[in-house]
Amino acid sequence: MNNEYIKISDLNNYIKIMFEENNYLRKVYLKGEISNFKNHTRGHLYFTLKDDTSRISAVMFYGNTHNLSFKPEDGMNVLVEGRISCYPTAGTYQIYVEKMDLDGLGNLYVEYEKLKKKLAGEGLFDSRYKKKIPKYPEKIGIITASTGAAIRDILSTIKRRYPLCQTILFPSLVQGKSAASSIVLKINEAQNYDLDILIVGRGGGSIEDLWAFNEEIVARAIFESNVPIISAVGHEVDFTIADFVADMRAPTPTGAAEMAVPTKIDLLNLLNEKKQRLNNIIINNIKTKQNKIKALENSYILKNPISLYEVKEQKLDTLIDKINNNMLKQIDLYTNKLNLLKNSYALKNPLNMYENYKKDLKGVEERLLNNITKIISDKDYKKNLYINKLKLLNPLNVLDRGYSLVKLDDRIIKNSNDLKLNDKLNIKFKNGEIIAKVEEII
Repeated sequence: MNNEYIKISDLNNYIKIMFEENNYLRKVYLKGEISNFKNHTRGHLYFTLKDDTSRISAVMFYGNTHNLSFKPEDGMNVLVEGRISCYPTAGTYQIYVEKMDLDGLGNLYVEYEKLKKKLAGEGLFDSRYKKKIPKYPEKIGIITASTGAAIRDILSTIKRRYPLCQTILFPSLVQGKSAASSIVLKINEAQNYDLDILIVGRGGGSIEDLWAFNEEIVARAIFESNVPIISAVGHEVDFTIADFVADMRAPTPTGAAEMAVPTKIDLLNLLNEKKQRLNNIIINNIKTKQNKIKALENSYILKNPISLYEVKEQKLDTLIDKINNNMLKQIDLYTNKLNLLKNSYALKNPLNMYENYKKDLKGVEERLLNNITKIISDKDYKKNLYINKLKLLNPLNVLDRGYSLVKLDDRIIKNSNDLKLNDKLNIKFKNGEIIAKVEEII
């Protein structure tokens, strides 16, 4: 009877085998919303996939997470591929996810954020690169579709506000696969038209409709433009990569036109303001000049011109007196110097000076001879001293005392151990040399 009962683990393992042998469950494609997300410390991802009425447990092992292009979070709608199997320990079935992508718009959002981060890191959004938008443009270029509300709104707004400005349309695709390259082409073309401002944009739409303005090639073309660019894409809530790179972002195409040009009223007010300021400046200058004229008219000099002459005459007399005094002082100074030279002893007694110098020269000569004689004497004494020392150190002096000098091949022999039988020796005496042969070494 007990043989009919089996272990729970056996049942769960059997169910696991049934799941894995089912061809339909080996490759399953599901879409749903992530909930109860958990990123395990070992890198495995555990979460629940749910739709409006049902849910299924899911696990994505670390080895499959390397290909994820986004960071999973609760609430994300995703598309997953995997296999259905049983987890025997808990007795539950789940999907083992092998691949996961964001569903629909999610993928576009990920691409948007990746490019935004990349370009921001390169500095394309930095304010230091933003070009100034001219206040009073003469020529404005517009890159958008040739038909539609955007171009109508831009042209009508510019004409109404600032009819003096010339506009040039560069018709472009603004939606679809070829839109990005078309926009770039028109931005490059517009560089040759001496424009003051370039408006780039389109009307509202879905993120897919606006996607051309999120393309990297469009962003780089805007950044490299020599003409200041106002980005006017979609509605106020829509933000594209083009908005961040452009020199100015407008909430709508109409807003771009309003930012690009002043109104006629603004110009009239400005002209009136300039006129008033100019009138004030002229009036102030006239008043200043009038005050100066009045001051001159009432001045003492103008009423008494002879007094100015008298003052100058007096100053001239003072200067002449100073010059005369300085000249007299210089004449006295040089006269005194001349008298001193005339009365000098040297000038009156030139022969005495000669005799004195001659005497001094003779004294110097005698001292020089004495010094030279003393130096020579000292050098002779030292020379003789060194000669005597060298004589004492001369090895040949010992021959005078009966000694002899023994050589073998020009080498002095000091020890009998340096000799061998039959060596021929050269023996030097005081009065000559002999050749001897070694016959015995004792």
